[in-house]
Amino acid sequence: MVEQMTIQRFAPTDPIEAVVAAISDDGVAVVERAVTADTIDAVLAEMQPYLDATPTGLDDFTGRRTRRTGSLLARSSASHDLAQHPLALGVCDRTIGENATSYQLHVTQIIDIGPGEPAQMLHRDQWAWDFFPFPQGFEVEISTIWAGVDITEDNGATRVIPGSHRWDPERKGRPAETVPAEMPKGSVLIYTGSVVHGAGENRSTERRTGINIDYCLSWLRQEENQYLACPPDAARDLPIELARLAGYARGAIALGYYGDTRDPIEAVHPDLHLAHGFAPPPPSTPGEVAR
Repeated sequence: MVEQMTIQRFAPTDPIEAVVAAISDDGVAVVERAVTADTIDAVLAEMQPYLDATPTGLDDFTGRRTRRTGSLLARSSASHDLAQHPLALGVCDRTIGENATSYQLHVTQIIDIGPGEPAQMLHRDQWAWDFFPFPQGFEVEISTIWAGVDITEDNGATRVIPGSHRWDPERKGRPAETVPAEMPKGSVLIYTGSVVHGAGENRSTERRTGINIDYCLSWLRQEENQYLACPPDAARDLPIELARLAGYARGAIALGYYGDTRDPIEAVHPDLHLAHGFAPPPPSTPGEVAR
């Protein structure tokens, strides 16, 4: 019999250090009801027209009964509160934030799994970087899934293998080793890019909706091209720190400048008039203030 670990669960009032410790130990944690149902409903209401227009996936991995709708920053002002949520940024600060000058948004999307969708192949999100074998313990990505509905094993809860972030990179994991990340609406599943996981089978008659917002180190390419998903015309309407978090910032001393060594934030907030050159960049994520 395979011994299964459980996913540690927390309340929004629990110390963030406890959540970070769980992620360090297990690679994953759930914070229940981290935001109100009204917050979730506001995002989904703004995204509904785009979700309705999104076709389902073309292969088994993306899901032939699953819709994936991105560009949240440009399409949903309500999503900004999730992208900059102190819990998510606090976890990033204390995990991947220790490994680079800054981090950035990696992907923003609604994942809407329809009835009858089979379980997704188990995988690690960090495989997105061409399966590069990052050193064990060197985390480059934090993923979050905010529950848009009550997520249950029956309707396709994400299946996770706690502790798999410590596995040899070649070890794939088996369905029998997974546990379902069940959680009520407004909760958030937080896990590292090295954790083995996959969407569960939706055996219900309802759609399973989650809001997926991930973060990665600023010297890595983003899965969702934010400069197209949230182009300059849209980024100009973002608060400065959110625009930086989206990628309108230098990723390190000499990464991502434009023109005459100008900081990318000046392209959308030209009134800043930052010093040019290769001086250390300013903090690009609001969570860094609290570190």
